[in-house]
Amino acid sequence: MTMHIVACQLDIVWENPDANRDRVLTALSNNPIPARSLIVLPEMFQSGFTMNVDKACDADGSCRRFLADLAKSYQSTVVAGIVTKHADGKALNQAAVFGPDGMPVLTYTKMHPFTLAGESEYYLAGDAVKVFECEGFKIAPLICYDLRFPERFREAVSLGAQVLIVIANWPSVRAAHWSALLTARAIENQAYIIAVNRVGRDPNHTYPGLTTIIDPQGQTLTQANDQPTVLHADLDLNALLSYRNDYPFLKDMRGDR
Repeated sequence: MTMHIVACQLDIVWENPDANRDRVLTALSNNPIPARSLIVLPEMFQSGFTMNVDKACDADGSCRRFLADLAKSYQSTVVAGIVTKHADGKALNQAAVFGPDGMPVLTYTKMHPFTLAGESEYYLAGDAVKVFECEGFKIAPLICYDLRFPERFREAVSLGAQVLIVIANWPSVRAAHWSALLTARAIENQAYIIAVNRVGRDPNHTYPGLTTIIDPQGQTLTQANDQPTVLHADLDLNALLSYRNDYPFLKDMRGDR
């Protein structure tokens, strides 16, 4: 059993939703995408990593409608970073999942706002890892700074996850950490990693891209450079299950520490 992955690495236009939606459509239109694929876009794909909640949030629901239409158009599942306004004036940095019928499947809220950049002042932390099913795989989406907290990934695997998605706006200054941590998360959890970053520049950082898909043994299946691009890969569920069966390291996890 296989699942086709489409990882869309964007040069995000700062705080410009319309321009960024156009970039998504253009990028995907230039790539043949089979039905029942899994399409992944970066964190905060329509605004960039901004603390301007009003600019980032999907106040009118247009971002969700765009993603729902995208999923229906390609008859595929879509995972993308969105921002939702919370009742107390802060916002939620989220990964939204839409199925091939355009219906919402799951929304995960980033559990670790990036305090160093002030994100915790403007965005509330989520309280739970979540898992959804797609093409026979169990998948958990996580967001950027979550990558530094291996316990979140362990929780996902404990819930049955076989694929771990990381959507991000991860800057060039810590690019080496991005690559090392992604490989570690794959190896220690015996899981596929789909990590989708952005490229380009915003008022605060430059971004290296390095969108990466890694297999459960820590081998890189494909990796992007620092230019906008769309990566493709096929994940093999039987290969993952066989590897976990041959090397049952996860069975030795302990819930008490």
